[in-house]
Amino acid sequence: MSIKRKAAIVRYLLVAGLVALWEILPRAGLVPELFLPPLTKTLLAAAGGAGDLAYHLGVTLQEILVSMIFACGGGIISGLVLGASLLARRLFLPLMSGLFAVPTVVLYPLFTAWFGIGAESKIVFASAYGFLPTLLGTAAGVQTIDRHLIVVARSMGATRFQQIARVYVPATIPTVLSSLRLGGALVIVGVVVAEMLTSTAGIGFLISKYRTLLDSPNVFAAILLVLALAIAFDLLVQLLERRTVGWRHAMRSGTAGYA
Repeated sequence: MSIKRKAAIVRYLLVAGLVALWEILPRAGLVPELFLPPLTKTLLAAAGGAGDLAYHLGVTLQEILVSMIFACGGGIISGLVLGASLLARRLFLPLMSGLFAVPTVVLYPLFTAWFGIGAESKIVFASAYGFLPTLLGTAAGVQTIDRHLIVVARSMGATRFQQIARVYVPATIPTVLSSLRLGGALVIVGVVVAEMLTSTAGIGFLISKYRTLLDSPNVFAAILLVLALAIAFDLLVQLLERRTVGWRHAMRSGTAGYA
């Protein structure tokens, strides 16, 4: 049996054990149901409020998708540009690193003051939350590129755009996808947290609402939706990783066509 198959079996067993404990511990009275309702009650609550959950999930998904365009798309492009330019790297990366140390959540009251409590403030907050780690991770990946590849591209007359498209992008795909995974996860967290703080719709709003009502099954039903979103996003990134392996090698071999 291969190591990969053994790891998969262990992973499934761990998940099965956690699911069993989720059901058994509250039923046995070892954990108060207010803190952890049985899984079956959580699933029944989710089924009973499926229509409401679907509506609020749609609101959250819209905010997440728009935020990812700005956070992940903008972060990757900015990271490639900054990493490829020594001057820009020296000017802006220290500033970006300093801003990353500031807890973004403390700025959320400003976002609500500027953009209101609607979707706009959630999108701006989540975009800011995921942008900097995506940018910094991508820029760090650019700096690990073998400089001989860049010298060869320049010697063949490659323009700056060609260098980024045919050298920087293929060489940094693993780091870019790691940054995408981190930035996207933070976007999901940012949207849900913002909805919990001030909102009238979304999964975060439902969590805050049912928490106030001490309705634990519905709270955990909403949390399960957030978990499902995070898992779905991670699976999408894994698919991109598998799909870009061949493309990355093909792009690298294309450096001979710069002239």
